[in-house]
Amino acid sequence: MDIFKKIEENQGPLGQYYKEAHGYFMFPKLEGEIGPRMTFRGREVLNWSLNNYIGLANHPEVRKADAEGAARWGLAYPMGARMMSGQTSLHEKLEGQLAEFMQKEDAYLLNFGYQGMLSIIDAICCRNDVIVYDSNAHACIIDGMRLHIGKRFVYQHNDMESLEKQLARACALAEKQKGGVLVITEGVFGMSGVLGQLDEIAALKDKYEFRLLVDDAHGFGSMGPNGRGTAEHFGVLDKVDLCFATFAKSMALIGGFVAGKESIINYLRYNMRSQIYAKSLPMPIVEGALKRLELLKTKPELREKLWTIVNALQSGLREKGFNLGKTKSMVTPVYLSGNPAEGTNLVMDLRENYNLFCSMVLYPVIPKGELLLRLIPTATHTLDDVNYTIKAFSEIKANLEAGKYNTDTIASISMLK
Repeated sequence: MDIFKKIEENQGPLGQYYKEAHGYFMFPKLEGEIGPRMTFRGREVLNWSLNNYIGLANHPEVRKADAEGAARWGLAYPMGARMMSGQTSLHEKLEGQLAEFMQKEDAYLLNFGYQGMLSIIDAICCRNDVIVYDSNAHACIIDGMRLHIGKRFVYQHNDMESLEKQLARACALAEKQKGGVLVITEGVFGMSGVLGQLDEIAALKDKYEFRLLVDDAHGFGSMGPNGRGTAEHFGVLDKVDLCFATFAKSMALIGGFVAGKESIINYLRYNMRSQIYAKSLPMPIVEGALKRLELLKTKPELREKLWTIVNALQSGLREKGFNLGKTKSMVTPVYLSGNPAEGTNLVMDLRENYNLFCSMVLYPVIPKGELLLRLIPTATHTLDDVNYTIKAFSEIKANLEAGKYNTDTIASISMLK
C-alpha cells in the first residue's frame, strides 16, 4: 500500500475528527496579551487554560529583558550546537544558577522539555539497564522508553506496593544482566494534579538499589516553600538523583534543564544526541530565563498569589459538590459524568454563553462515561474570576444533570442560547 494512502485513510484517534473540531476544540486560537482574559473567535473569554503559573509571561521585568535581549543579540546568536560553536558564558551562567537553586552539583540546559526528557532516558540507559515507571507517566517519558532497547516494568499509578513488586523484579534482572535500575515518575501529574509520592519512593532506596529521575515540569517554580518543586515540597530533594523541569510552565518560556551530580550531568552534556546535534538556545531566551529565574527566587509573593487563587478555586468548587479527584497541586480537574456529545455541548455552552475557556478531556483519554474539565489557576487570576467561574460551573452542572446537553449530535451554537 502507498504510505500516503494509508495515512489518508486513517488520520489517527484525534485527527479523524479534524473537520468537525479544528479551530474550536482542537487547535483553538487564543489571541491577545497572555493572561486570564484573552480573545477566542472574536470575543473576550476568561481563560483557565495556560500554564503561566506565577504570571511571568507578561511580567514587566520579563518583557523588558526579552525585548532588550532580542535587540542586543537578535535570534541567531549563537550559531551551531553547544559542543561545536554554540557555547557562551551566559549559557554557563544560567546552568550554574539553576544548579545552585536546585541544590545540585550541576545542571544542563535543554532546548525543549519534551525532547529533553526523551533524550535523557535514551542517554542514561543501556540495554542491560531496567526502567521502572509510573503507569500515568507523561508521553515524553513513554517515548523516551521506546528508545530503550532493554527491559522496562510499569507500576500502578502512585501504588507503592505495586512499585515495590516491580522494583524487586527489576533489581533481580539488573543484577543478572550487570545493569542498573532507573525509576521514573512525575512530581505533579499534569492531567489530574496528583503528586507523585516522592517521599515514599525515596524511602525505598533503603531497600533497593536504584536511581530516581523526576519529571517536575509542573512542580518547578510552583511547588515547595522556595519553588524548587515537588521534591522540595516532600523534603527529599537530596534523594532525587536527576531533577528535570521545563521552562514552559512557571518560567513561561521555551527550553528546560536537568540537574544532578556533576559527573552524570557532564555525561549527559557529552552524550545527549538531541542536544549535541541541535542548535544552541538563542541568547535572548537564555537572558530571558535568567531574568525569570531571578524573579522566581526573589518574588515569593507571586507564588503566594498563585496559591491564594488555587485554594479559593478548589475549596469553592468542592463546597458546591464538585469532584476534583485527589489533586494536591495547582492543576484543578473537574470530573463530571456524561457522554462525549454532552461534554462537547457543555464546553460550547461555557465558551459561547459564559465566555469561559478551559480544556476538556473525553474518552478515550479518560474512561467512557466520564468528562474532565481542567482548570489552570495562575497568579494573574483574581478572586472575582474565581467567583464567576464557580457560579458558571454550578449552572452548567445543573444543565448537564437536567439533560440539556444530552443530544445525539453536537448542538449548534444557537441551540445553546
